[in-house]
Amino acid sequence: MREIRYREALTEALHEEMLRDEKIIILGEDVGVYGGIFKVTNGFLDEFGPARVMDTPIAENAIMGLSAGAAMLGQRPVLEIMYMDFFTLALDQLVNGAAALPFVYGGQVEMPLVIRTQGGAGSCAGAQHSKSLEAWIAHIPGVRVAMPSTPFDAKGLLKSAIQDKKLTVVIEHKQLYNTRGPVPEEEYTIPFGKADVKRRGTDITVIATSRMVLEALSAAEMLSKDGIDIEVVDPRSLRPLDKKTILESVAHTHRAMVVHEAWRTGGFGAEIAAMISEEGFDYLDGPVTRLAGTDIPIPYSPALEPHVIPNAETIAAQIRKVLK
Repeated sequence: MREIRYREALTEALHEEMLRDEKIIILGEDVGVYGGIFKVTNGFLDEFGPARVMDTPIAENAIMGLSAGAAMLGQRPVLEIMYMDFFTLALDQLVNGAAALPFVYGGQVEMPLVIRTQGGAGSCAGAQHSKSLEAWIAHIPGVRVAMPSTPFDAKGLLKSAIQDKKLTVVIEHKQLYNTRGPVPEEEYTIPFGKADVKRRGTDITVIATSRMVLEALSAAEMLSKDGIDIEVVDPRSLRPLDKKTILESVAHTHRAMVVHEAWRTGGFGAEIAAMISEEGFDYLDGPVTRLAGTDIPIPYSPALEPHVIPNAETIAAQIRKVLK
């Protein structure tokens, strides 16, 4: 199977869906002339024209509301919020508008709105361009949340989101855009609420999200040299969450650790840990542990930033501690 970049997988998904359905429109800051800050929509303006690929003002709350209105009236917007940090400016229109309106109107309107955004640290972008706020968004009823970790997952989840008629946020990681992986040329989608076991193991289940999946897999290779065999589960979507696959894995290994880049306090890892404790307590030989980002703003300094987010080495060290 061919291997392509994460960025290219997203571009293919958008391109294929825009060819399939003329109601799909793309809008956001710098998505047109510039081709997107991460070049996912490069060339789209020339191919599809300004009526379907629209550069917007720097006004996240306005463009979120505009997109919700367009979706209610029959369009299928794919909105890009350039950095996840800027989601904070759009939360009013998301929480009180897009997520609530199908319920408020008793199902008389639909919300076929997909929001792409970029989260995570690792590029020394500082405290205002490096956040991981997936727990904020997953907390909102009526919003589906996906965090693809591979090119295969990125394309399949984005196509699934666009083809459905549900409000969906797809969170991409800035450090994943140049990663490569196998992606079929034929049509495929990945359903929401279906986790993927990225690596089989026997000693402990590591539930990791986004870029931390790759770090967990690297930690697994490190630990295998010491005879420690870990299983890595990627939820792929946080809402809906595939409890069944996670619990089956924990029943197999009898230990669990959750790894995410977002801040530890109030992070989505706590939700996963609580679910395992509530629904899989009898499977456990020890408490569910969490490894997450340090509860401070992400430093700009290249010397400091690596110390506030998990990596393969800290994951491996934590696993050794748990299994000791």
